[in-house]
Amino acid sequence: MKILITGSEGMLGTDLCNVLKDEDLIVTNHKTLDITKYDEVLEKFKSLKPDIIVNCAAMTDVDGCESQIDWAYQLNGEAVKNLALATKEIDGTLVHISTDYVFKGDKTRPLREDDELGPESVYGKSKLMGEEYIQEILDKYFILRTAWLYGKNGPNFIEKMLSLSNQYDSLKVVEDQTGSPTFTVDLSHAIAEVVKSDKYGIYHVTNKGSTTWYDYSKLIFKKKGIDVEVNPVSSDEFAAAATRPHYSVLSHEKWIENGFSELRDYKEALDEYLNL
Repeated sequence: MKILITGSEGMLGTDLCNVLKDEDLIVTNHKTLDITKYDEVLEKFKSLKPDIIVNCAAMTDVDGCESQIDWAYQLNGEAVKNLALATKEIDGTLVHISTDYVFKGDKTRPLREDDELGPESVYGKSKLMGEEYIQEILDKYFILRTAWLYGKNGPNFIEKMLSLSNQYDSLKVVEDQTGSPTFTVDLSHAIAEVVKSDKYGIYHVTNKGSTTWYDYSKLIFKKKGIDVEVNPVSSDEFAAAATRPHYSVLSHEKWIENGFSELRDYKEALDEYLNL
């Protein structure tokens, strides 16, 4: 099985390449494959003939998307259309990484794949555009919605908190956003499962359990033995450029029903990350 990975040098892509190292991998980055150019994508796919394409490339700077709107839609939307069209031309399968931000975030129970969508940020809207292109163009696809990603090969909330704790005695952290922190190593193992499957469709894949950014930060400091005061604030007080979902815990019911392995609890994953 030949697998082509876009965004192979990003936070998720790096871990995915490691997890799939025994497969026949084709690794690409923005220099070796410009996914915003359809002709280039099609030529690459036709010459290399991958069986599976895993798209880890995206503009993931949620606040940055609000000021770089055209680029966000180009990379998270139009480029995904290019990948889908080229994948169809070679009769391949596309695995695409999406996000909890496609939901509005006003529910109070774990979100299912067929729940009403309603992204409020440019990031969420552009990622939803990518999802819609895939569903219009392909029959053989996996759209994996995930959330609150962190890993050793990119900037993330954990490292930001640890860095800030070295600079300040007290911190303000948002308490009215609830989700599931997800380790890129664990998501990579989930992707390794789906590339061997033909149970196509949209799935929600995050580490088990949920928390708020406020409680998560306190847990991080407790596990690291760091004495810092953490004060809860609302999203409105924090005043980020992009609107975040207040509740975006994703249901794993469909994932489990289709025979895939549920990811471990987020606290267990955090332990491994902090000990790396």
